[in-house]
Amino acid sequence: MAFDIDQYTNNSVGVTWTDLDFSVFETDPLPESSLRTLRYMCDIEYHTVCYLRDLLTTPSHNEPEVGAFMTMWNREEFWHGEALAAVLAVHGVTVDFDELKATRLKLGWKDRLDPIKQSVMGGLVGNDFVAVHMAWGAANEWSANAAYQRMAVLEGNPVLGELLRRIARQETRHVAFYASQARDRLKSSAKARKIARFALSRFWGPVGSGVMDDSEVTHVMNHLFAGSEGRKLVRDIDSHIANLPGMTGLTIVEDSLEARGIAA
Repeated sequence: MAFDIDQYTNNSVGVTWTDLDFSVFETDPLPESSLRTLRYMCDIEYHTVCYLRDLLTTPSHNEPEVGAFMTMWNREEFWHGEALAAVLAVHGVTVDFDELKATRLKLGWKDRLDPIKQSVMGGLVGNDFVAVHMAWGAANEWSANAAYQRMAVLEGNPVLGELLRRIARQETRHVAFYASQARDRLKSSAKARKIARFALSRFWGPVGSGVMDDSEVTHVMNHLFAGSEGRKLVRDIDSHIANLPGMTGLTIVEDSLEARGIAA
């Protein structure tokens, strides 16, 4: 089924949480390992604006549907960060502008060069870059959706679970857009299929890698996806990616866990 971009943009709203009773965390606080994972998720959601900045230098910004989606996607991801920051605040963990700025400053020249690299790659690849962008985005959103769903189950806290499921529902819509665009664009271009497969197999990493410290990436992947149930989810993500045109046999998410020594 085709993704209805008009319906999506008309109905896009920020995730709500003010109706949830966060006071439960005062008597039943989340464990430190969970707060560490939530902080990671929060930082990455806030970092979405940098991904958008980079992609505005590529052929993707010339595509009306992609541009409309990215605008709403950025807004929704920002509100995901706000919601997670509210949970962290109850636990005495402050996420403010200075904290976020410090994270970006640590990236140094990498952060400054990313828009240039994206622009150069987009110029070299041409319009097929959009197909690669969509396939990459689909992989990230499938991973994010699974992460939120898994976190909700692992914690067993009904308030946190409801919030994470609300976020996951929005991530599901993001998946639908990226995947539908990726399928159509990859199906129509052999060049796009080759480039996307090369990019995903060689350069893809868990969402947040390259931004967060490597130890934090490993902690989150271990927290959410270690063990048989976690590995089952990871293989499900990989099966979705492998079903995209030209991506048969890719196991990029499981490969990334194996590389980090995360046990099945």
